[in-house]
Order: sequence, then structure tokens, then C-alpha cells
Amino acid sequence: MPSARGDGLKVRIRRAAIERRVRSVAGRITRDFKGERVHLIGVLKGACFFLADLAREINLETSIDFIAVASYGKKKDSSGQVRMLKDLDNNVAGLNVILVEDILDTGLTANYLLRILRQRRPKTLSVAALLDKPSRRLKPVKGDYIGFTIPDEFVVGYGLDYAERYRNLKDVCVLQPPPR
Repeated sequence: MPSARGDGLKVRIRRAAIERRVRSVAGRITRDFKGERVHLIGVLKGACFFLADLAREINLETSIDFIAVASYGKKKDSSGQVRMLKDLDNNVAGLNVILVEDILDTGLTANYLLRILRQRRPKTLSVAALLDKPSRRLKPVKGDYIGFTIPDEFVVGYGLDYAERYRNLKDVCVLQPPPR
């Protein structure tokens, strides 16, 4: 496991703060959808940690599905093109759908996915994201359930990666120097 000192990592958000915020976000979802079922759609691979922790804290009937898209590859910056790698396994028509993202960044991926999901006629469609980086928006997108708003730094850990590394860090860390 890389350390914050030895691998150019600086802790941005500690695991304990993440746990508190996940409980808070789950509490809001539980209140907002009281007595109803919610269907969480995790965006692979980055959102898997957040989705798992969030689902365990929601006090409602909850179902889960996953979708996978690509826009970054092994680079730091989005290619600007979003492509579907894995579609949903289940029909979402009539469901309270919450798209679960690791980070809202440029807005390209979220806008692409929201457009696709709206066409499938869910009862409601919301966005939950662990992190929001509004300074990088190219397309407008608003998260309904946001964990933390962060500055324009390249972050890894708690599911977020750089070239498939660092996802398993318990904290969200800034990768220094940023990848090129």
C-alpha cells in the first residue's frame, strides 16, 4: 500500500471524514425517498467503493446495478469522448434511480449517462457523487447528493485511480506531482 509520504501523495480527505459524509448522504437519501425503493447505479470502476458504503447506510429497500464508460483511459485529462463499455443488467423504467459517481469533474460522463438513463423512463433520476470539482465543468451537471467539493487537484484513492493505481487507498489523496 503506498504511503502519503513515499509515493507523492498528500491526504486531502481522511477515511473517517469520508465515513461521516457517506452516512450523512445516505441519511438524506433515506429521508428523501422514505418508504420507497431506490435503485443505485454505480459507474465503474471508480464509484464501487462509494456505492458499497452508501448502499449499506441507506435504510430503504435498495437494489444495485453497474454501468461502465470510458473517457480517460490511462491519461490525466478526459479525451472528451465518452463510450459505453458495459450497459445495465436491469430495466430502470419506473424506478427511483440514483446514479452514483466517484467524482463530478468535466460533466461529460455524467451528462452522457443522464441522457441515456432519462430515455429509459425512471420514476426519478438523481446523482450522488463522493466528490464534486465544479471548477473543471465543461458541461453543466448538478449533483443531488454530494460528499465533498474539492479544488482542481488530481485525486486518487477510495476508488479513484491514476492508470489503475491507488484505488485501494482508504483516504482521498492528491497525487503530487500531477500526472502528465
